[in-house]
Amino acid sequence: MFGFLSYFFIFSLMLSVPCFPARTLPYPSTELTDRTNNNTWRDFIKFLDAGRGSHVSGMSELKKYFQRFGYLEQVPESNLTDAFDDRFESSVVDYQKTLGLPVTGKLDSDTVSQIMAPRCGVADRAVRVTGRYAYFYGEPRWARSSPMTLTYALSPEYSIDYIAQSDIESAFDMAFSRWSAVIPVNLTAAEDYWAADIKIGFFSRDHGDGEPFDGVLGVLAHAFSPENGRFHLDAAETWAVDFASEKSRVAVDLESVATHEIGHVLGLAHTPVKEAVMYPSLKPRTKKVDLKIDDVKGVQALYGSNPNFKFSSLLQSDTSSSCSAVGFRTRSSLWARTAWVMIVLTFVWWW
Repeated sequence: MFGFLSYFFIFSLMLSVPCFPARTLPYPSTELTDRTNNNTWRDFIKFLDAGRGSHVSGMSELKKYFQRFGYLEQVPESNLTDAFDDRFESSVVDYQKTLGLPVTGKLDSDTVSQIMAPRCGVADRAVRVTGRYAYFYGEPRWARSSPMTLTYALSPEYSIDYIAQSDIESAFDMAFSRWSAVIPVNLTAAEDYWAADIKIGFFSRDHGDGEPFDGVLGVLAHAFSPENGRFHLDAAETWAVDFASEKSRVAVDLESVATHEIGHVLGLAHTPVKEAVMYPSLKPRTKKVDLKIDDVKGVQALYGSNPNFKFSSLLQSDTSSSCSAVGFRTRSSLWARTAWVMIVLTFVWWW
């Protein structure tokens, strides 16, 4: 009888598979080495483990990066040195806090990995933070009569020719629809590019807006706060709408970047919540299109809620995604757990 009860108890434990978010712990050295390929900021890997008091040749270039994204005040380039001084340490701490990284004040593997990651070109610090999500200073938003309609269009001149136009349009339509589903704003495609509220194009290097692109990876795209409406993507990237057909290691998902930049167009700035669409970086060959609670609360604070939207549906989606993320890992470990249970049962039987 005891043996049967033991069998029943242990077998029940084996079958109980809780649903929880997967936690990935990559080897930082492998992660960093992989990102050096074709990366605009690949040379920054040499600053790994640098801290206050360090003097590394080329650190002035890293300080330009920190200036660009709002962590160091703008000074003449001739004033930027290769010394890791107190002021730069404060900037590193600020960077780590802003992007939800471990706060060490050093250029540890997490920090250097984040610095080297492809990202949005909008500065992180030109914002006002409210809770977790953030806005541009002054909390600008589109002012239109209700019901609000904003139109968008793709530039007929500045585009890419290796993806079918219909597929490009579909990626943007999907991205805009995700935002309009949560706020009472109708985001709709327009035929006339010049008459559209939001003008989208693929541009290279210096394209006249004061925010030049930098080639493969590095800055992927940028957009301007309301009611500017400009939304630019780096034409040097290998854009993809289907990773099954686009095999490049540096391919970037178009819909993911579009979804992020639309958040800026609507008035959201970058968030420290890594799972959110409005987190500033995106790895190559990664799809990140589903709005998270942080994204939704932020944009609804500006525009209100779509009357058809319910947070319960978002929570259900997040839970489903978490379960899917652990599904493969759970199945792959089931055999190992089964073997362990059999060993325990053998012991119980003989006992």
